[in-house]
Amino acid sequence: MPSPAPQHEDVVIAGAGVIGLACALALLESGRGVRVIDAGRVGGGSSHGNCGTITPSHAPPLAAPGVVARALRWMLQPDAPLYVAPRFDPALWRWLWRFAARCNPRDWRASALGKAALLNDSRARLAQWVRDFGLDCEFAEAGLDYVYRDPAAFEHGRRELDALRSFGVEVEAIDGARYQALEPALKPGVAGAIRFDGDAVLRPERYVDALARAVRARGGAIVEACAFQGATSGRDGVRVDTAQGAIAARELVVALGAWSPRLCAAVGAPQLARALQPGKGYSITYTRPAQVPRRPLVLRERSVCVTAWDSGFRLGSTMEFAGYDESLNARRLGALERGAAEYLHVPTGPEVIERWYGWRPMSVDDLPVIGPVPGRPHVWLATGHGMMGVSMSAATGQLIADLIAGREPAVDPSPYRLERFR
Repeated sequence: MPSPAPQHEDVVIAGAGVIGLACALALLESGRGVRVIDAGRVGGGSSHGNCGTITPSHAPPLAAPGVVARALRWMLQPDAPLYVAPRFDPALWRWLWRFAARCNPRDWRASALGKAALLNDSRARLAQWVRDFGLDCEFAEAGLDYVYRDPAAFEHGRRELDALRSFGVEVEAIDGARYQALEPALKPGVAGAIRFDGDAVLRPERYVDALARAVRARGGAIVEACAFQGATSGRDGVRVDTAQGAIAARELVVALGAWSPRLCAAVGAPQLARALQPGKGYSITYTRPAQVPRRPLVLRERSVCVTAWDSGFRLGSTMEFAGYDESLNARRLGALERGAAEYLHVPTGPEVIERWYGWRPMSVDDLPVIGPVPGRPHVWLATGHGMMGVSMSAATGQLIADLIAGREPAVDPSPYRLERFR
């Protein structure tokens, strides 16, 4: 019996996380038809438990001078902010070697400039999207503060201020006594804070749900439980193989996040297996406590992000390289609460709503991969956003829409091309 003829679509997007849905919305606004497919459900990946901060402040990349020495010290601390689980994993160790080679001032600045361009564009564009598309996601232009209890760490943070300003980041250093008066939620002993007034916050799972509603309202289709299996491209389009059958499309956008390395051969991008690793992050969500910080905070010495919304309270962050390990590490979750307890009078909410982990697609240079796949016409990549998927989502969606349309993009796409990886 012959196989059924594939259905025909304009643009297929593989991945219904924050990046895939942002690409879908931008493409629909460009007049394209869109079908989004996902192996699971909308927003079921790393978008869900993110802390929801929209952060031009986070332009400096993870690969920074001094990080390797600090990571080596942390390897014997399973609850450290950055942890590499000891195991035999040649792909991970090759990735770490390439990552370590980038921990120098020249590469740090190159990655920071690329990150800043996307983060700054996305911050402005996201506020516009919330307004124009009616995205109900508790968005607030609240800013963000880095808080320090160690004077030496605060002084080290102050030394980066000029570099941050050169990336277009609004930043101010505040001494401990003054900051303590501004933020009554903090325990005594603050050495100082670095304030980022240009940052913002939203509730990420509500943002993803709002994007999905906006996509459907504009005629886009979203198909859950429809795993991407492979693609064959030609001069006139691409055949997309899925768990629910084949689709003939004019264009394919691959936004598979941390699963990209496992499916890279299927889209003709083997470089992704060398360039990306899954970085496991954790968060705990509570009902809102009686006293919360006035702004989102990053507790710097413990690398804990604290976010309060009207609807809840979340502690998050940490980075664990343990492959696709599916365990919920209680020790690392406990580190979030212990870190918050060092700084906050009320470090947790009265009721735990969710303990969560998710994998972020960490690229070796801390920049995403956005653009065409060389030698595979009509196949595009939007992946590798690391911890910045929510923050970079609107800019990434618009960049993909502009590239597919052949328009001059608002952001120079060259730093994000796949060809930078050999």
